[in-house]
Amino acid sequence: MSGAPYQVIAAELRRRIEAGELLPGDRVPSTRALVRDFGVAMATATKALQVLQADQLVHPAPGVGTVVGPPPRSRRTAIAPDGVPDLNRDEVVRMGIAIADAEGLAALSMRRIAAELGVSTMALYRYVGGKDALVVQMVDAALGEFPLGEIPAYWRDAVTAVARVHWAAYRRHLWMASAISLSRPQLVPRLLPHTDAVLRALRGLEKGAALSTVISLFAYVRGIALVMESEAQAEQDTGVTADEWATRQGDQLAAMIAAGNLTGFQELLADGFDYEYDLDQLFEFGLSVFLDGLASRLR
Repeated sequence: MSGAPYQVIAAELRRRIEAGELLPGDRVPSTRALVRDFGVAMATATKALQVLQADQLVHPAPGVGTVVGPPPRSRRTAIAPDGVPDLNRDEVVRMGIAIADAEGLAALSMRRIAAELGVSTMALYRYVGGKDALVVQMVDAALGEFPLGEIPAYWRDAVTAVARVHWAAYRRHLWMASAISLSRPQLVPRLLPHTDAVLRALRGLEKGAALSTVISLFAYVRGIALVMESEAQAEQDTGVTADEWATRQGDQLAAMIAAGNLTGFQELLADGFDYEYDLDQLFEFGLSVFLDGLASRLR
């Protein structure tokens, strides 16, 4: 099989589809899986999927990945009298979210969105600017799905409410955790009221401590969400769940603990202790620890 690397990958996936090895609705290998299996760069793997999407052989399915079959909506876009595709900003942003939900931010590009919408890449810049600006708008739109609502008067309830809204948004849109920066925070309109709500709840703290608390809180929730994103990608790439992976490592871990005389581990695992690794429970536990420490500061 000859041609550019992305063409080789696209041809192989096309062969699998035409041979019935991949049926309509089946998930095709993710970009990360293609990187691993074919030894190519992420951009090459992404371009291979774009070729198949342009031919409507595959499409992104939110929460699943890229699957076999044409997209559920028509890719034909009406043309306005001035010759410009009749798009709108929300349509572009929602397509970006659909791609990121299905395959992660690595698969997102202006060219990819344009192919899904059936327009030229340059047509998109009129509505959303460049990719960085688009990602900010995607985060803003995703947060809009989770209204903050009325903030409780009691500080602990207020902080808890904001943290849980963020957790819910991260759970639905796994890509958001890697899209948001804490060192160079983007100006996301719907995110500012969240920060403001926590600052109002912490009026008893010195200003610097209050801002540090806000950053620490958002960093905690985002950090747990990043684990969720990487685990979802790992399971999609390997087909192995976290529990299955841990079971396979059991014997090797036991040997390492014994060899290192790691008594803390030995006491933990004594009597057949079995830990249920549930990220929702871990999030709530860590949040309660955070709030208990914050209560000491406020006193």
